[in-house]
Amino acid sequence: MNAMTHLPPEWHNWIQENLSRGCAPQSLIDDMVRNHFDPVFARAAVNGVMSGPFVATSQPQPQAKPAGGYVYEKPRLHAGNLIRTSDRDVRIVTRVNRPMIAVLDGVLSEEECDELIRRSADKMRRSTTVDPLTGKHEVIADRSSEGTFFALNADPFIARLDRRISEVMNWPVENGEGLQILHYGIGGEYKPHFDYFPPEDPGSQVQMTIGGQRVSTMVMYLNEVEEGGTTIFPEIGLEVVPKKGSAVYFEYTNSHNQLDRLTLHGGTPVTRGEKWIVTKWMRQRRYGEITA
Repeated sequence: MNAMTHLPPEWHNWIQENLSRGCAPQSLIDDMVRNHFDPVFARAAVNGVMSGPFVATSQPQPQAKPAGGYVYEKPRLHAGNLIRTSDRDVRIVTRVNRPMIAVLDGVLSEEECDELIRRSADKMRRSTTVDPLTGKHEVIADRSSEGTFFALNADPFIARLDRRISEVMNWPVENGEGLQILHYGIGGEYKPHFDYFPPEDPGSQVQMTIGGQRVSTMVMYLNEVEEGGTTIFPEIGLEVVPKKGSAVYFEYTNSHNQLDRLTLHGGTPVTRGEKWIVTKWMRQRRYGEITA
């Protein structure tokens, strides 16, 4: 049986009723999975009902409200239409204020995109995600891509990119995780998920001992995708089409450690061609700094 990725009204009401009775969100997610819901979708549905904007249809709602009392602060991203970095000007094409999302043009040159693909092509492995219970990286069906990493400042070329990306994201370079390269073939997708570590998941505590919570993400597109492969934010109805050298940036953790659930996002299936991206995640503190 195929996993369900649509929330009928009766299930929406069931989640609301059980949350009001004080049931643990994880127990509701487990019950939904036992009833053949997709695990990632089940978590998104419960989180969405908790925060308000999740709806019992497959249609996104552009009038979504701040989730879970999230307080929007001054964005980390620079104001204005242009971001001047140490070696390149980056143009802001589109902004969304709630959640804080920006589409950026010219983050990488065509030559840099090609070089990242060239360096990655022969070392790709099936992509993993963080297991919510253990905090370990595991292969899951919801993420059908292959990938590789470049350590922070791995060589002069990577160091130049790490510096520019940190200047665009306006966050210390040492707080960044290493660049992650991902490749999606026909049918490749990443179902809607959060980039931050959900505090209710035991495995999140393991991840957050090495730099704290993630605070922002930038996804950079390394090639033109013939069809499909868009980045979607289903809670607000936003869809970003890949363009070589461009990027989508979003923030989801504020200074009070609140998490913005409106940043639920995913990658739609590639239906023609292929898709290459590079992702940068920023942490609250220096990445690799161990805390108890």
